Amino acid sequence: MAENGAFEKRSSDRPPARREGVPCWVEAQLSDVEAGKRFYGGLFGWTFEDAEETDERAAGELVRACLDGEPVAALVRKTDGRMPTVWSVYFHTPDAAALAARIRTGGGQVVTPPHPVGDLGTAALAADPDGAVFGLWQPGRRTGFGRRHEPGTFAWTELYTRDTEAANTFYGDLFHDALFGPDASPDFGRARVSDVFPAEMPPHFLVHFLVEDVADGIAAVARLGGRVRVPPFETSYGRVAVVSDGQGASFGLLQR
Repeated sequence: MAENGAFEKRSSDRPPARREGVPCWVEAQLSDVEAGKRFYGGLFGWTFEDAEETDERAAGELVRACLDGEPVAALVRKTDGRMPTVWSVYFHTPDAAALAARIRTGGGQVVTPPHPVGDLGTAALAADPDGAVFGLWQPGRRTGFGRRHEPGTFAWTELYTRDTEAANTFYGDLFHDALFGPDASPDFGRARVSDVFPAEMPPHFLVHFLVEDVADGIAAVARLGGRVRVPPFETSYGRVAVVSDGQGASFGLLQR
């Protein structure tokens, strides 16, 4: 995996790649989903729909965010106040159980074992050897993003880690084809935590949403009650600012 791996822009109307290891979904864990709807609806123009009953969640616990009628993310109500307020990324897999076993073999941990989500698919949560948490999604009726790589949708996820060489080995073994195979165009890179954040920040994935102008995005975040965590800086994949919503969930604004 190259440092801040290069990004090959794909047309948003092409179906997402189905290689194992391609980011296919993101969701925010929030205490107040209604406040989240106001914030992200105002920031990205998202509309929201309640999850189907087959999501096996209580009414109001999960809403699906859409852009022009296509699913782009989810907002999930935290059922335990001790849970972090975060954006999480899910990686596509054709076999969540087999991938979970390889994660364990590679030195990672399975936080939540693979489990069915109605007939929508199979989900799991895992952590790499450095402690960064990510999700797995084996699609059923729901495959993942309906739109991406356009303003107001997912565009990139960056792994901030303490040991980039170990991360290269771990994720390279897990997702080799997505990262290095023919026509590979990975949607995530890696960097040292201390490159952007205080050294004490835990390793984590930072989800990025595409915007036409980072400065305008920052102004909208502030107007909606969010905060700027890291002012704009240049990367190999674009200009980025790290911001958070009014509840503290951090994410990146990415201008290509």
